[in-house]
Order: sequence, then structure tokens, then C-alpha cells
Amino acid sequence: MTPEQPKSRRDIFDKCAKFTAAHAAMAAGFYPYFHVIESGQDPEVMVEGRKMIMVGSNNYLGLTSHPKLKEAAIQATRTFGVGCVGSRFLNGTLSLHIELEERLAKLVRKEAALVFATGMQTNLGVISSLVGKDDHIITDKYDHASIIDGCRLSYGAMKRYRHNDMADLERVLRTTDHGGGMLIAVDGVFSMEGDICDLPAIVTLARRYGARVLVDDAHGIGVLGSRGAGVADHFGLDDDVDLIVGTFSKSFASVGGFVAADEAVIHYMKHFARAMIFSASLPPANAASVLAALDIIENEPERRARLVEVGEKMRGGLRALGYDTGESTTPIIPVLVGDDLTARALWRNLYDRGIFTTPIMTPAVPENRALIRVSCMATLTDEQVQRVLDAFAAAGREMGLIGGGKA
Repeated sequence: MTPEQPKSRRDIFDKCAKFTAAHAAMAAGFYPYFHVIESGQDPEVMVEGRKMIMVGSNNYLGLTSHPKLKEAAIQATRTFGVGCVGSRFLNGTLSLHIELEERLAKLVRKEAALVFATGMQTNLGVISSLVGKDDHIITDKYDHASIIDGCRLSYGAMKRYRHNDMADLERVLRTTDHGGGMLIAVDGVFSMEGDICDLPAIVTLARRYGARVLVDDAHGIGVLGSRGAGVADHFGLDDDVDLIVGTFSKSFASVGGFVAADEAVIHYMKHFARAMIFSASLPPANAASVLAALDIIENEPERRARLVEVGEKMRGGLRALGYDTGESTTPIIPVLVGDDLTARALWRNLYDRGIFTTPIMTPAVPENRALIRVSCMATLTDEQVQRVLDAFAAAGREMGLIGGGKA
């Protein structure tokens, strides 16, 4: 039933009826989203009745089906039940959460940590609680949406600098009113480009201009560093980063997120981070499985070594074919194709060849920088990597994107 509206008032649902782009893509067979996966997030998955090689997942260490994580989740469910039915602030803090926070703080060499129900909520809660109306938050133009939305929820002023451009970052810092506080918030590994932030230069500039540094290391923790502790570990700058944010939905193969910092900062956020206070806490099964993943990250460095090897094989193979993979140096490999239509067509071609990838288009990336995002897992075999490269070779030649180089 449609309510009567004054003639001068626009119906808030008008935009819904006018949004037809997705239906048009579905009708044309080029809709890449919400495809149903009927198996675990392993190197080979069942997608709507078809077996496909998965290179569109953030399951970097291949832990989603690891028996230790499954057993930990089962045992936690038997002990604590299926949920906490309340926020951490009230009735939702379990001994599992405390143990997890202590282990995470130790991993990233901070005094304390705080666990959130999702990675998105972590940045929303951290940034909005710390950045006030007289403060400034400075972000890389390629930062994740969770950082941008955290800035929007805060009362501070957001300023942006060109991607990984340290001269532009210094310009922003130099021209920013220094009456309030300043926070530089940056992705450790950029989720679409696969490149690493210039953390040594960032911390040097932060010291020079009196700013604090937040690194969102969602795609770095478990992947980079001698301990698997991420970008700060990778550069040996653990003591120079003020806030480390991580997620459990990548290398940890679960869901949730955390922030680690000095104890006083964590104590403050426990009482002011609305995204944590007003959300139900992380379910027991997830907390337990993350603890099990931490054990593997700490005790099986060979997984990180294999992930590096797989990434190098994939990236080198794509480049040998003639594809542009940007500045990637991580298991995230962008195959840059330019416009959105080409990205959709290449995605569909690869999908039909049994390769599950993710096309990234505007507004997730700048205009004319559409790409196919290839995410590698440590558990991919060399034979599976070659099948992916063969599919890219055949699709690229058929579409005229590459020449006749060998896969």
C-alpha cells in the first residue's frame, strides 16, 4: 500500500525504482555479484553446480577448512553456546575474548587490544571515538571504505593525499591547522592494488608534524613480516605505529576485527567506541577459531613462504602474458583492464572457463582503472596456478587484450 504524499514531496523509494543497472547486467549475463558458493572457500569451490578454481577469496593462508579451526569452533559452541546475545560492554565478554585480545596484542607488540564483531565496525568505532570536531584525519585516496566511513561518522575534518605519494602527504600535513589533533589513517596493504603503504616515510612525517598513525592491516596480518604480524612487522616499525587495526575475515578465516594500541587508548575506546558498545559481541565459535588460526600463523611460517611463492608465480605469469599488474608486491594481484565494460567481459570469460575472480569497477576504483582482482591462497597448487594463467591467456587473446605470449 502506497501512502498518500503531498505533491511537493519526493518518495524516498524513487531511487530504488530507478536503479536498473544491476537488472540490465543480470539480463545480459554480466552480473558478477552474489553468485552462490556451495562449498568451503578452498582452492576449488562449487559455484551453482560447477567446480571452479577460487582466486577471488581473501583466504590467504587457506585456513577456512583447516581441521584445527573447525574443531576449535565446535568445542567453543559446546562450551559457550552459539552466541553472546549482548554487547561486550554488558553481558557479552567471554574468557575467549580476553584470551584473544591478549594474544593479538602480543602478536603486534602493543600493550592491549580490543575485539569488534566485524572489521568494518572496527574502523568505524576506532576513528569515530578518537577523532573529534577540532581534529583532522588524513587518508590515502585508495584507503578502504571502512576508513572513509569512520571519518564520516567522526566530527573531525578529513583530508586526503594522492595514493602512496609522500610529497603530497607532507603538503597536506604542512597546510593543516595544527590546533587540533591529527591522525594519519592508511591501509597497510591496499586491498585493490596489492601494493604496500610507504610506512617508513609515513611515520617519519608523522613525527615531524605531530600526527598519530593508524594502519589498517586487514590484508597484511598473517601475510607479511617475520612473525606474520603485518606491515609494521615487515618494516620493523612496531613501536612507531600508534594503532594497528586488523580483521579476522582474511588470513584468520573467520569474521570480526580488532584494534591494538597503548592500554590507555584501548581503555578509552572500550567506553566510547559506539560500534563496539552497541553491537553484539563476537560469537564464541569465531573467537575460538581465530585463536586456532593464531596458533598456525605463529607456528607454521612455511604457509607464508608458500603464499609468497604462489603470488610470485601468478604475478610473473600474468606479466609474461602482457597484463598490467600495477605495483602489486603481495598475494593481491590487480589485472588492470581500463573501463568497466571490459572488466565485466573479462570476468565473464574467465567465469565460463571455470575461474572465479572478482571484477572491481567504479566507484571502488577510479574511473578507467577497472580491474580483475586475483587473490592467491597458500593452498593453491602449481597446477591450479597454471590453469588460471591458461584461462587468462585464452580469454585475453580472444578479447584482444594481450598478444600471443606464453602462459
